[in-house]
Amino acid sequence: MKKGEVIEGVVREVKFPNKGIVETEDGICVVKNAITGQRVQARINKKRKGKAEGALLKVVERSPLERETPCPVFGICGGCTYLCLPYEEQCRIKEQQVREILTEAMPEGSSMDWFEGILGSPAVYGYRNKMEYSFGDEYKDGPLALGMHRRGSFYDITGAESCVIVDEDYRKIVSATRQYWADKGASFFHRLRHTGYLRHLLVRKAAATGEILIDLVTTSQESYALDEFAGMLLELDLKGKIVGILHTTNNAVADVIRDEGTQILYGRDSFTEHLLGLEFKVTPFSFFQTNSRGAELLYETARSFLADAGSAKKGVVYDLYCGTGTISQLMAPVASKVIGVEIVEEAVEAARENAQRNGIGNCKFIAGDVLKVLDEIDEKPDLIILDPPRDGVHPKALPRILGYGVKQILYISCKPTSLARDLPAFLEAGYQPVRGVSVDQFPWTANVESCVLLERVSNRKADSYVKLNVKMEDYYRIKDAEGGEADG
Repeated sequence: MKKGEVIEGVVREVKFPNKGIVETEDGICVVKNAITGQRVQARINKKRKGKAEGALLKVVERSPLERETPCPVFGICGGCTYLCLPYEEQCRIKEQQVREILTEAMPEGSSMDWFEGILGSPAVYGYRNKMEYSFGDEYKDGPLALGMHRRGSFYDITGAESCVIVDEDYRKIVSATRQYWADKGASFFHRLRHTGYLRHLLVRKAAATGEILIDLVTTSQESYALDEFAGMLLELDLKGKIVGILHTTNNAVADVIRDEGTQILYGRDSFTEHLLGLEFKVTPFSFFQTNSRGAELLYETARSFLADAGSAKKGVVYDLYCGTGTISQLMAPVASKVIGVEIVEEAVEAARENAQRNGIGNCKFIAGDVLKVLDEIDEKPDLIILDPPRDGVHPKALPRILGYGVKQILYISCKPTSLARDLPAFLEAGYQPVRGVSVDQFPWTANVESCVLLERVSNRKADSYVKLNVKMEDYYRIKDAEGGEADG
């Protein structure tokens, strides 16, 4: 196989997160966004170390597993990967992927009896409580579009008026917003020229309360009467209730939402969600699980792991990467004190307020980098809970965390390859996984959440992981060499 060559073959399996393994007469080629059982055509765009990678050109024959999809832009939109499959088959694929990834991270011949498979999402459609939509056009110089990035494209946007992973209120808000700004003739921010006004629309809706928070993100290059825009939204016939409409300014070049100043156009700058009997204030940019009912299942499972193991009974719990403090507050009734650490100050403020509104007095939340904050905490932990971002625990923080020598560590991961990268450090430090499960927090996408309880079975010195940490830093430097993994 040579670069530029068009190949044809059958997809044998799909590796995490969306890498189809295609068998051809000339060997194996990795083709993203292909489905097991499909016969596909792909153009070779990369060849290195004997491995070929190709871009999907055409599905020659559909997989026997496929069904008709409920979304007209599936395959065009970059959001979903498995919408053409029955839900049970999608869960089977994710379970197999996670099992293989974790097995490879364990010493050869290790038992995987501790991994208990996958739990499906309580809701598979309309489950998301947060969406970040982008303004743009569907093709060069086309009409204004508002939705998701077209698969494989940095510029083109495909509409989200038919998206099935959100409920009808999202679809109405997106459609009305796009039409409003199209009628105004407003420009969108061009990602190459760095000119234009409209950038993103952030919509968040609570599953329990139905409260809706909307944030229009623009540059300061143009000016409009945004009170009129807010008034239009408030007139929409929605099942939920809009409690806040915001305007955030973002003049940064990068195509991410950055808060350079937020103005409240209507209501307040947060919405309220309920999880497992607790009440949470969620602000525009603070982390909160995007699947509320799935989050309840995840946290209930995590709590049951700890309860069955007898963890943290009246002890000190560290909740590292705590977000808005959900896990901290769930652990508070069985701990003497819970200390949450989170780098996003807005999330920490929300965590403190959430604990207060839930009448929880034994939670302390600290804003800062986990690596730096740990040296400032006097109380030593009896249990550590980790819920890091997609790239996993920072390798320099791992020796510090492992050095406490706590009996149990609960690791919640939104990316199994990151969990697998970190797992050798725990094994080296004398920990063994005793229970683990995946939870399908992101139906139809390539992503999956996992929860693993690790228990210390030997007493190795903390110094022994420093050398390992150096190796891990080298590993992190080349992590995701394939690139292009889908976001959850």
